[in-house]
Amino acid sequence: MKLQFYTPQNNTLKKYIEGYYFIIADDSEEPVHYWTFPNNYCILSANQNSIATQVDQKISISFTSDKNIASSLVFRYTSPIEVHYERPVNEITLYFKPLGLNQFASDLEKIFMHHDLLEYSPFPDFNETMGHIFNLINREQQIEELEKYWLSKLHTKDLGLITSIVSDIEADLKMEDIAKKHHISRQHINKIFLKNIGKSPSEYRKIYRFRNTVTRKKGTKSLTELSYDNLFYDQSHLNKDFKELTAVNPKMFFKNVDVNKENIWLFI
Repeated sequence: MKLQFYTPQNNTLKKYIEGYYFIIADDSEEPVHYWTFPNNYCILSANQNSIATQVDQKISISFTSDKNIASSLVFRYTSPIEVHYERPVNEITLYFKPLGLNQFASDLEKIFMHHDLLEYSPFPDFNETMGHIFNLINREQQIEELEKYWLSKLHTKDLGLITSIVSDIEADLKMEDIAKKHHISRQHINKIFLKNIGKSPSEYRKIYRFRNTVTRKKGTKSLTELSYDNLFYDQSHLNKDFKELTAVNPKMFFKNVDVNKENIWLFI
């Protein structure tokens, strides 16, 4: 499976999109599967001539002779998801930073009411545009058209309060302190978090710590050092969170995952 990852060329898009990748179908390749672990991105995918189904924590993507574009969104999961391609298909996937997709789509509050969502098209012309981009032969043209399209959909919103709360969560402030700082209740924080992020503050915090730990493991730090460097109470706290988010303990996780990969959230 040929996967090529890019960061946005446009500086405005860089504020909201972590990056995107293209998968090129190759009929000669065998079925492909990988595990992906919880993150705080909104992940929007478009697949050409394919059908995607989800059963529990497994997403299967299969080829169809029907000419179509299947688009899907993943925004909330707290355990590993297995992704299985019966055979590689053409795909474009975008990783939106927390609150990033909010600056483009207008229906996220309704969408975030669903815990799992597979089928999702953010705009009436999304699938048609993705089909046009798939059919461009030149990768530079594909990137230019993709970024031009998302810039045309940008409608900047004032998300100052939730942006500040997210920063407080990432700084590991206690919920009662965050509530006092912003003069709102903890219940209201939870409500606006679910409305704008699609997950609870506690879920976001746990995943944020986990992702920071994975990123910082590129050095030679011990698990004890990683625990305290990433705001875990102790190593047993780190062990507990890792088992919840990856289904294995940290030692086993780092033994089997190459943390030096550029696209660290995608472990093939």
